[in-house]
Amino acid sequence: MVPGMPEFLEVADRVWVARYEWADVNITAIGGERGIVVVDTHGSAAAGRVVLDDLERLGAGHVTHVVNSHWHWDHTFGNAAFRDTVRDVPIHAHEEAARWLTEHGQRMKQRFTDSPDNPHHDDVAATKIVIADQTFTETHVLDLGDRLVELVFLGRGHTSGDIVTRVVDANVVAAADLIEESAKPWIGMDSYPLEWPATLDVLLESMTDQTLVIPGHGTTVDRAFVRAQRDEIAKIVDMVRSLAALGVTVEQAAAEGEWPWEVDDRIHNAIKRGYEALLLDTRGAKS
Repeated sequence: MVPGMPEFLEVADRVWVARYEWADVNITAIGGERGIVVVDTHGSAAAGRVVLDDLERLGAGHVTHVVNSHWHWDHTFGNAAFRDTVRDVPIHAHEEAARWLTEHGQRMKQRFTDSPDNPHHDDVAATKIVIADQTFTETHVLDLGDRLVELVFLGRGHTSGDIVTRVVDANVVAAADLIEESAKPWIGMDSYPLEWPATLDVLLESMTDQTLVIPGHGTTVDRAFVRAQRDEIAKIVDMVRSLAALGVTVEQAAAEGEWPWEVDDRIHNAIKRGYEALLLDTRGAKS
């Protein structure tokens, strides 16, 4: 799969992935006798329409379900195109993803509307934010007739509402932004870095060495890649815990620590979020 080539390629039995140049985001399509499940919808209504056109060229069936792996714009802002084209299509997400998109979607959209030089400014500005109407807390199963598609919440990590999509008969899991191949996973101010390694531990336990993993961004990976990325995040968590225990301030921690990744916003956010969580734990223990 080459960035900039919006073509769905079959990576397993009736599991297709298209990798789009904008945001280097993956869209997954899962086929069955009753139709197609589409995981994520891209970053604007216009981009979502491109995905729909590509699905039509694929010719694998009609879209019966849409899944939002989490709430971020590059995975959900295309919802409007699917709802406009397939009027009654259900959109599935974790309840936390729906809540965050409801509460913070306009703020995310404002980032583009406040940047008139952004090449996607007009498309995002014209996009109506559509919230998932089918939410769940732990698991949900989509029946495609001859196969089941499992939507599973394994724990918090990249956000509070990340879900993975499992196609058990094909031994495939779409892990969304819990795993990234083309860059280090994004740790934001809505992430839970201290909990992320444990979430990936649960994912690893459900996999075999032959499991194909579709990340949110980048090419497909395997269990060994997931293990290695989990260990990198765990090293960041261990360092945050150690620095906090030593009394190093949040402002000094980035410079004082030894990190497996280049120090950028990911590390700064991991420190801030980690210190916040540790402070809450301390307060909770004292109460």
